[in-house]
Amino acid sequence: MQNFLKTMTEWMLDKEEEMAKSCAVPLTEIDHQIEKIEKQKEKLQQRYDEGMTTLNEFEARLQKIKNSEILRCHNRMI
Repeated sequence: MQNFLKTMTEWMLDKEEEMAKSCAVPLTEIDHQIEKIEKQKEKLQQRYDEGMTTLNEFEARLQKIKNSEILRCHNRMI
């Protein structure tokens, strides 16, 4: 599905580029589309940052658990 959307978007951008070459697309429309893309990028970056923060916290907790278990098991063997 994502590949389909990407293909359709590419096709639409190609058509829009052709129209822009013949001055059939107003600059305000292009500016509006650029603003929408920038907002989407900001939202995506925020979701990415939040996701990475959560995963880093989980990883740190798992490392702590692992280190605790290594120490506990190592002390039992001695």
